[in-house]
Amino acid sequence: MNVSRTMIEEAIAKKLDVKCFSSNPFRLADLGCSVGPNTFIAMQHIVEAVERKYLAQGLKSEMPEFQVFFNDHVGNDFNTLFASLPTERRYFACGVPGSFHGRLFPESSIHFMFSSHALHWLSKVPEELLDKNSPAWNRGRIHYTSGPEEVSHAYAAQFEHDMEIFLSARAKELVVGGMIVVLIPALPNGIPASQNPYGVMFDLLGASLMEMAKEGLISEAQVDSFNLPIHLASPDQMTEVVERNECLTIERMELVNSRSKLVGPINGKECAMYLRAGLEGIFAQHFGSGIIDQLFDRLSKKIMESSHKLESGNKEGTLLFVVLRRK
Repeated sequence: MNVSRTMIEEAIAKKLDVKCFSSNPFRLADLGCSVGPNTFIAMQHIVEAVERKYLAQGLKSEMPEFQVFFNDHVGNDFNTLFASLPTERRYFACGVPGSFHGRLFPESSIHFMFSSHALHWLSKVPEELLDKNSPAWNRGRIHYTSGPEEVSHAYAAQFEHDMEIFLSARAKELVVGGMIVVLIPALPNGIPASQNPYGVMFDLLGASLMEMAKEGLISEAQVDSFNLPIHLASPDQMTEVVERNECLTIERMELVNSRSKLVGPINGKECAMYLRAGLEGIFAQHFGSGIIDQLFDRLSKKIMESSHKLESGNKEGTLLFVVLRRK
């Protein structure tokens, strides 16, 4: 978080021209906020950075009030989110349920948008992955990491479709000069997913499920019909998608090392817990909650057996930092 916080502060200080904003309040949105507390920490840092920018541009007398919109899908636990809102916050808070793969706000109403660890989620699993007659049928796997080329292409096409919709919606909602900052798990250019820590762990999850299927704990048909709706984009792929949108410019884009629990030394249990926090719901929905403990116990052991792959993959950046500005 410290690396991304510094980069966000730099983007606001160098690229956000608050003199061109006439409306009060200053409106921010966190897209894919989950239930906290990370969203509150991020929003407070961003508000403080914007306040410093107003002071730096000699606009102390025009310092606006701040309104923050917390967005996530309709199944998000907004009660938990708002029950833990900081009492001493410098903004008014609102909840906005709904998918960010579409419009969420009125036209030209938001000044700053933020999304962290959310845009790698696809709006849906590509349909051809479940078609037994398709070359992209992903039998025995839950991701494209070690799948055939047709599977990777299906994931990439879905990601690009989703991102085009996302960017088109955000371009309508941002005021001119407004900014979007995105943090998204990613791949370096030219590096296959099988050499990325996330990709390795998705493969290990799939292998754990297939073991359980062979032991009769679940069916192979259940594994065949399950695919993680997650895509790891490269900087080149993200650049290409953004450049198709004529209303947004790329102000900064670079890979950084995520200082998460995925950074070595590798601890199998911690890595498994990290993944479980984000993925338990989608696995329980498909396979049932009864297998979850055993699934992630098996994953923990497999991570330790494959720790060399995870450690080598962490030498490359695993998080893409993107700053976009509305023309």
